[in-house]
Amino acid sequence: MSGDDFGAAPEVNAAIIRAHRSGILTSTSLMVTGAAAAEAVGLAKEHPRLAVGLHLVLAQGRAAAPATKIPHLVTGGGTFGDQPIRAGLRYAWDYVARGGVELRREIEAQLAAFASTGLPLAHLDGHLNMHLHPMVLPILLDLAPRYGIRAVRLSREDLGAALRYDARHLARKFFEGVVFQTLAAYARPRLAGARIVTADRVYGMHQTGHIDERYLLALIGSLPEGVSEIYCHPSEVTPAALAPYQPGYDHAGELAALTSARVRAAVESGNVQLVSYAELPARHDRT
Repeated sequence: MSGDDFGAAPEVNAAIIRAHRSGILTSTSLMVTGAAAAEAVGLAKEHPRLAVGLHLVLAQGRAAAPATKIPHLVTGGGTFGDQPIRAGLRYAWDYVARGGVELRREIEAQLAAFASTGLPLAHLDGHLNMHLHPMVLPILLDLAPRYGIRAVRLSREDLGAALRYDARHLARKFFEGVVFQTLAAYARPRLAGARIVTADRVYGMHQTGHIDERYLLALIGSLPEGVSEIYCHPSEVTPAALAPYQPGYDHAGELAALTSARVRAAVESGNVQLVSYAELPARHDRT
């Protein structure tokens, strides 16, 4: 069970730690340029059983590299654009026009910033799943040996099952399903070839912002064999830093679900083992 946006705000940090100490959260992913990143690193060091990965931010956030080094990717103030589709097109053009030099600088800057924390890198995922962008993933694979990237979130989800649970927002979910099934088909053999660990299934994309108790109870009761990741966005209250990008998210409801006694009981009665990417064996050892 993973919580994204660690380091974005104190309210997120507090929720992540509470869900880990008193709930079912096993891992999180750090925004290294988040306003509360330093606090998050300190909290992670106080809770060594919490696995921490890198939440790669390439939209809706601040860059790690100086704006002068990546002028075609960010504003003069060093921030990325707010629109992920537009950002994705910009990264494709950066690759065509400049060989992806600026994009590589930024990705490496975020990896280096994570390495400087001294925390073990449990896995890598991306804000808005931008880590699976066809121009981003090859850079990550090239840098993987240097920065110890051993596990990556392979975002894709059964659209039919998601719609059977909640048929609202059909257009958005259909678009997400098509896009990320395509990206996953591109990424899967490349990650496997690099011996990078992935979960067998990933849940949370189609229900993003609403991973509540009812959803977790339904999902836990139907999990198939194998390794499944469920990711969410808990916070004590909606953080001001994320509010413009996550309208309608029930952050507090997600925290309540993660710490729910009924959810904990369902995990135990269903013989579900709570693990993190850090505990999964290397791909060449997996059967």
